[in-house]
Amino acid sequence: MRSVTPMAGAYVLLTAGAGAFCAAPAFSPGTSWPAVALLACVYVGCGLAGRGPRGMGTFYPVLLAGAFLLPPSAAALVAVPGALLGQVEQRPKWLRRAWRAAQLAVAVWASAQVFGALGGPDAVSGPRFPYALVPGGAAVLAFCAVLTLLDGGILAAAERVPLRGAWRGLFLRCLAPVAVHGLAGLMMAVLWTSSYGPVAALLVVLPMCISCWVFAQYQRERSAHQATIRALVQAVDIKDGYTRGHSERVGQASMMIARELGMPDERAEVLRFAGILHDVGKLGVPTRLLRKDGPLTPEERKVIELHPEYGHEMVRGIGFLGEARAAILHHHERLDGSGYPYGLVGTEIPEFARVVAVADAFDAMTSTRTYSRARPVPVAVAELERCAGTQFDPVMVGALVRALDREGWHPMVTADETGGVPGARAEAVPLRGASAR
Repeated sequence: MRSVTPMAGAYVLLTAGAGAFCAAPAFSPGTSWPAVALLACVYVGCGLAGRGPRGMGTFYPVLLAGAFLLPPSAAALVAVPGALLGQVEQRPKWLRRAWRAAQLAVAVWASAQVFGALGGPDAVSGPRFPYALVPGGAAVLAFCAVLTLLDGGILAAAERVPLRGAWRGLFLRCLAPVAVHGLAGLMMAVLWTSSYGPVAALLVVLPMCISCWVFAQYQRERSAHQATIRALVQAVDIKDGYTRGHSERVGQASMMIARELGMPDERAEVLRFAGILHDVGKLGVPTRLLRKDGPLTPEERKVIELHPEYGHEMVRGIGFLGEARAAILHHHERLDGSGYPYGLVGTEIPEFARVVAVADAFDAMTSTRTYSRARPVPVAVAELERCAGTQFDPVMVGALVRALDREGWHPMVTADETGGVPGARAEAVPLRGASAR
């Protein structure tokens, strides 16, 4: 939700209305307010302990314990104070807080409904604890399903993500962590209803809070990595106006290929870094060559062709880049051995470099520059397929083509937004017959 479109605003208000409807019955007589207040306070405290650079963490064990212990309407209220007190960086903050509170309230309500319908409360409070695993598992599935449904909807409404891809992968990414948290929440519920009472139940929270704190440290480290990437890209942007936007789009296309190839998320993220930083070596190339309007002389071409090696030297000591460093060095190699800097052949070229080469050429062809108009995506795809097997890895070309057929091409940064300087030229991975820069 970078900006609030009318559709996104309406979607948030609709979700907030649903959350209010779910919680409204709790305000009738009979609600155990001390239990609601205690769980809400624990949720706030655990969320603050796990707060990362993007605000308060979401501590699902407490929310799911509320779903296992309380009536659905009361359980829906447990998440509200923590969500409303959560730190939000992007505006409008009040709308983002309201969205999170409503989303969690509806998800917890649905989870409690499923748990109660399957006899979970009796299994938790009695000697039949193992039988609580079945309704507990069903409640976790319901919780994940509601979060997925609402998250996909807001992506489609606020971020304009195509409907075909808005929900893709959300449920599976949500299920694993929530399942672990659900087991902890079930343990809390069992201890809460035992002779030991709520104090014993809260002991389950301590190791979970520690794990959330550790995860928050990881998030801070990841944010530091992102800041390093941004600083390097901004430095290149200042030097070569064409690279601005191009780097982000190459990272985006590289991620599309990675997902199509089934790469794990960790490798895919490093590959995105490779795409974003593939031209960082241009910092070592004289600006006059990058912005030259006329053709390059053979000597000038040799200087520009040094930029992969410059880039590799610049990032050599950045450990978190991993395989991305090889991609920065070898993204101008060609399958037939006619590339540079080392003339590697076939699978001698690192996998990441073969991915970035395809993504780089694709964006070079589909971007408008000062001296050439963007080619339509089908034309660029046809050219990639023509050069597959000689210049590009056919596997990587095929992966990009399949991803484009399914998702289309929706670049995050368009050529019109780059603010490129006059004379800024394409980088040195053009297709055969094009000007190498």
